[in-house]
Order: sequence, then C-alpha cells, then structure tokens
Amino acid sequence: MRSITVNNNVSLDGVMQAPMSPDEDTRGGFPYGGWALAGNDEALAAEMGVGMGSDGALLFGHRTYDHMAAYWPHQTDGNPFTAYMNRVEKFVASRHPGLEFDWQGTTLLAGEAADTVAALKETDGPDLTILGSGELVRSLAAAGLIDEYVLIVHPVVLGTGTRMFGDTHQELELTRSITTPRGVTVAHYRPV
Repeated sequence: MRSITVNNNVSLDGVMQAPMSPDEDTRGGFPYGGWALAGNDEALAAEMGVGMGSDGALLFGHRTYDHMAAYWPHQTDGNPFTAYMNRVEKFVASRHPGLEFDWQGTTLLAGEAADTVAALKETDGPDLTILGSGELVRSLAAAGLIDEYVLIVHPVVLGTGTRMFGDTHQELELTRSITTPRGVTVAHYRPV
C-alpha cells in the first residue's frame, strides 16, 4: 500500500496560490505570484532535497500537472530537482478521460479523484507526493486519503488567494519541523 504526502508552500494565512512565479496562477486576479521565492536559501533547498534519491512518484491535479509539464522537461541546467522531476513516475487525477501527456512517465487517473487515487493507493509501488494541486488535496483530505503534510510555511500574510485547506476541517499532529535562516518553517504533520 502506498502512502500519500502533500508537499506545499503556504503563507501564514494558508494561501498556496502561485508561490513560484507571477504568472503561475492569476485566477481571481491574484496579484502576488512568486511570493515564496524570497524564502529560498540553501537550508530550504537541502530540506527539500531529502528523499530525492529514493524511489517515489508524483501525483498531480490536471492544472498543476500542465504547469509543471510546461517547465521541467525543458530544463537543462543540471539542477538535481530537474533530474528528479523528469525521472519519477507521475500520475494525473482528472475527470477528463481523453487526456494525453508528453512528459515521460505520466499516467492518467481518469474519474473522480477520491476513487481513482484510493485505488492507486492500494497498489504496490512507490509512495506518492502531491505538489500544489489544491483542489486535489482538498478532495483527498475530505476522503481521508492523505497520510502526511509537509508544509513550507513562509513568513508572509497575503490576505487573498486560494487557501490550501479551504473550509475543510483537519486536525494535525506535528511530527518534525525545522526553521531556515530566512524564517521559513518546514513542518511535517500527520492527520489525527
């Protein structure tokens, strides 16, 4: 049986929308794209690099997958994240059964995410990590399918934007945390 870990950047007020670039996700007129970049440093990169050498698989919602697939396969900078992103198996949860993908190692999970991901979770294979994919995270959290959250909490309050948990009620237990020199806290939580 596979486990599912959510690994997401969030602001102090829980916003997860467009952490990495101004044009990443402007839905709702969101004006703060790229807000997480100020927190990048060597300590954060080292913490995020933990586990990149191991087998694992990525699980995306369709919108996040499209964003990642437009970027990572075209990188030639030797960044270890590039090698990881292009090497691992990728799954995309979508209600659209006819989707086709160019990014190597991508498999479509067509149907309702709570059902298709629950079935995938029961199979043998590497554990799954979700990056971004807010709608998928909320759906799977409501179905009790998330095993761990790794929240990269940045010392910024945005006041607007899509929040990771929306109005979902979650009780979490802190299992580990570090704080970087720039004040970013990487907190590992397990649902209670």
